[in-house]
Amino acid sequence: MPAETSQTLDRGLRVLRALAESASGLTVTELAAEVGVNRTVVYRLVTTLEAHALVRRDASGRLHVGLGVLQLGAGLQPALREAAAPVLRALAEATGCTAHLTVADGEESIALAVVEPTWTDFHVSYRVGARHPISRGAAGRAILVGRRGEAEYAVTTGELQPGAKGLAAPVLGIPGLEASVGVVTLGPLEVERLAPEVVRAARDLAARLAP
Repeated sequence: MPAETSQTLDRGLRVLRALAESASGLTVTELAAEVGVNRTVVYRLVTTLEAHALVRRDASGRLHVGLGVLQLGAGLQPALREAAAPVLRALAEATGCTAHLTVADGEESIALAVVEPTWTDFHVSYRVGARHPISRGAAGRAILVGRRGEAEYAVTTGELQPGAKGLAAPVLGIPGLEASVGVVTLGPLEVERLAPEVVRAARDLAARLAP
């Protein structure tokens, strides 16, 4: 490790990343193996991170990312919206559907940015800040399939709004970010035409967000 970096900070960040990537949480022993340091060091790191609400323990003692991370992450939302705006605009105009960026927030997904097409006679109105269970709706399901590496996109009908059809693709390869880009419509959902557009938009956004 270069002399100008902090080993303790580096290890703490690796702890947070390991926990963020574990859906079911980790024990101290599992975390030590994942990070590659001994249990005593991990215990000290976890205790410090718990004091700042960045790590929490569940009833069985497994470790998870804490709610304090959400406070840190809130400052990133304007940057995400800015990066997503041209991608969503292009997607909405190309498909004639309402386009959106959705991010995971615990067991829920939240619409972070929404762009409506300008040339259609009617389209779905989708509110920024709308929340729903991550297992319902194409946006949340896309995050889940991206987490599991199961598919390139997800399609749903009527799960969040009667008659509304959605198609979304996960934004992959950005550490600490679980998100999807998608479209929603009340008209026919032409999956074969729309899926490549949505997958391409998700990849475009990932490229914009890459370090």
